[in-house]
Amino acid sequence: MCGIVGYTGPHPALNNLIEGLRRLEYRGYDSAGIALGTSNKLFVEKRAGKLSNLEAAIKDVPDANSGIGHTRWATHGGPTDRNAHPHLDNEGKLAVIHNGIIENYVELRKELEKRGHKFTSETDTESVAHLLSDARKANNGDLAAAMRDVCKELRGSFTLLAIHADEPDRIVGARRNSPLVVGVGEGENFLASDVAAFISHTKKALELGQDEVADITSKS
Repeated sequence: MCGIVGYTGPHPALNNLIEGLRRLEYRGYDSAGIALGTSNKLFVEKRAGKLSNLEAAIKDVPDANSGIGHTRWATHGGPTDRNAHPHLDNEGKLAVIHNGIIENYVELRKELEKRGHKFTSETDTESVAHLLSDARKANNGDLAAAMRDVCKELRGSFTLLAIHADEPDRIVGARRNSPLVVGVGEGENFLASDVAAFISHTKKALELGQDEVADITSKS
């Protein structure tokens, strides 16, 4: 069980992500990490251990109004910095976080390695980052369409959130047999595994349907 939260809106994303992760740390405290959407590049920081380790490591944060955050209960791969989420594609422009288990990650990883993808972690999640990267290119840069295609390849129970540096104000999520809730505020939107992550900002929430893809921006 892991905690995930995404935010996009007019306010600094970091504050909302850290607040959400504090409320979700009961779901996992082996490691924590964030990815902030900034133009042409993602700001990523992650640390093994409790959320306080991540907070102490975060320095020189760029202005960013969107991002994703994760607090981990380790399943595949030990509780180390490199196994902490988010996981990136080889270009470092796409980040993904994950709650659940990808049952067919071994075969997916082998196929991706044959295609030239380089892995840096022991997790089942990293395969999703590489799959999304390829699928996004195949869908002319449409991250939501890529997420739909990738979910068809995955076996298991999961919640996924992804962000790409080319569209830093957009967050895409999907779920299968694992919770994901959309929070709608005033000019801002949230995605989280639990309404507790954003309850202080909005009480307007909708649980995402099975195999449904959420696509949020500060304008949606």
